[in-house]
Order: sequence, then C-alpha cells, then structure tokens
Amino acid sequence: MAIPRTDNLDLSAIALFLDVDGTLLEIAAEPRAVRVPDELRARLSALQRAGGGALALVSGRAIADLDALFAPLTLPSAGLHGFEHRGASGAYGTRPTPSAVALESARQAMLQLARRHPGLLVEDKKFALALHYRGAPHLEDTVVREMEEVAAGVARDLELQRGKMVVELRPTGATKAQAVAAFLDEAPFAGRVPVFIGDDLTDEPAFELVNRLQGISVIVSDTRASAARARLGDVSAVRGWLAQLQAAPANALQRLSSGSARSPRLRSRA
Repeated sequence: MAIPRTDNLDLSAIALFLDVDGTLLEIAAEPRAVRVPDELRARLSALQRAGGGALALVSGRAIADLDALFAPLTLPSAGLHGFEHRGASGAYGTRPTPSAVALESARQAMLQLARRHPGLLVEDKKFALALHYRGAPHLEDTVVREMEEVAAGVARDLELQRGKMVVELRPTGATKAQAVAAFLDEAPFAGRVPVFIGDDLTDEPAFELVNRLQGISVIVSDTRASAARARLGDVSAVRGWLAQLQAAPANALQRLSSGSARSPRLRSRA
C-alpha cells in the first residue's frame, strides 16, 4: 500500500498522534528526570489549535504523568499503551483494570529483583509496572528472563512489553493501535488522515494500523527496522518537523512521503 498523496493535505485534514519519550522528549536516565521545553509546549498548543484539536499524545506513561509534564497544556491523551483514554471532550475511560492481587504480586517480584541487582529501577504506574535497566545494561538477559517468569504468573491481567532498556508489564490487551482507533472514532479526529510518530516496539501496532488506514507512519530512528513507512532520525528531527508542519503543513507532510529516508522493514503482523 502506497503512502497517500500529501501535497494537498493541511492541518485540518490530519489527525496527529505523538509518542512522548524518545519521540518528543529525549529519554532520560530515569522517567522523572525528563523536562518539556517551553518551545515544544507552545508548538504543540499551536498545532492543536490550528488543527481543530486533532492532536493527541499516545504514550506508555500514565495520563496524570503526561498532564504534569506538559502543564499547563492539557492534550487528548492515551496512557499506559492504550489502557487509559481521554478524548478531546475530556471524557476519561480505561480498559478493564488488572487485579490488585496480580499487580502486587508483580510489584513485589520486581522490587526483589531490583534489590538484588544495583542499577535496576522499578517504575510503578499504578496499573502497569516497568523495570528499567538503563543503569545496568549488562543485566539485560537476566532482566528479560526473570520478567518473563513474573509475567507468566500474572498473564490473565498483565503482559510483557519490551522497550528501550526497559521491560514492562502492561494491562493485557492494551495497545497503541487500539488507542489510535478509539481516537479516530470520535471528533475531531474522525474522518482525517492519521499521522503517527513513535520510536519504540510499543509503537509498531499503531504503525500497522495507520498503514492499513493509508495514513502516515513515522519511526524515530536512523536504523531500526520497522513497519513504519517514513522516518525521522531523532528527537531533534521530530521537533524540527513539527516546526515545519506549523509553518508549511503540505511541505512537511510531503517530506515524509518522499522516500528519502526509507528503512529496513519489519514484516507486518496484519
């Protein structure tokens, strides 16, 4: 399926979906260390207004965390890889909640693992749990193996999700593809060409959905194989592209379909 023609598109014709860490923001040593530049906050606000509100964050972070990061800007958001959803109207909902027993069992096992291995960090997202090993990259095999064992014990409620120097247990069945689909069923996103930009494995289902809808899927990486059909090299390139999108939307969208930065490709799971 070819990338759609973008020479006639403007901000009123697209629905823009943005991952956060590794896409809009540089990944920090720990999640709490990231900061949102004022210029980026102002850019997102301007794009949201110019696009009639059809801009959303789609993140592994909780929505409350996103609100704190981007305050005072409040955007439509999907949190915890699609478990949480807040649309443009402000209505908030979640998918079925994991059991407290499963969450506590996984939490204790992960805390014990972190205590045994300095450099590991447990991030508690209330309905999801992440084990970061950026501070101990040599432990990747150990972390993955032990987290697979933890996941096996809570499989009805939580499933394993790997990312950049992190292994996460997220609510079973929640995906960023579902998050994007939910936005596209509601105003002001409905009927628009979806544009999704992300950097990690959790974004691949959304890339595949956007491809099926003949939208624009963008991986933030120079080299990583992906189902995405366009790419931007890094966070700086994403911010530069957003500036271009604000100033000259058709040119910015045409740039993504030019084929100038095509990639090794992942085989689609669709």
